[in-house]
Amino acid sequence: MPPDTVGPPFQDEFLATAEAVTRARPEVDLEMAREVFLEAATLLHNGLVLDDLDEHDARAVVAGLCVDLVSGDPGAAVRARAQATLVDPGGLHDPEGVSAAYLTTVAIFQL
Repeated sequence: MPPDTVGPPFQDEFLATAEAVTRARPEVDLEMAREVFLEAATLLHNGLVLDDLDEHDARAVVAGLCVDLVSGDPGAAVRARAQATLVDPGGLHDPEGVSAAYLTTVAIFQL
């Protein structure tokens, strides 16, 4: 991406996940992983998934997605995380909004 082009929010977090995946799984192509995770960041942004969350909760969603999207069953992992945020919200400011963001992500990503 040219340096003067601004990408979607949280793209750095997703791209770091792509790089971590390729370090852990040498059979994964780095450029393909970067493309997939950049698309994930773009879909979240274009789908307005994080717009109703404050910065803290939006970062929590992105961190959770970066873990769940590389699991064996990303759809199940994200749905489980959505439910877990309602049961034990931890330090989330808007657990219902976070849970909804996870479920919206499942729909947008067609997981």
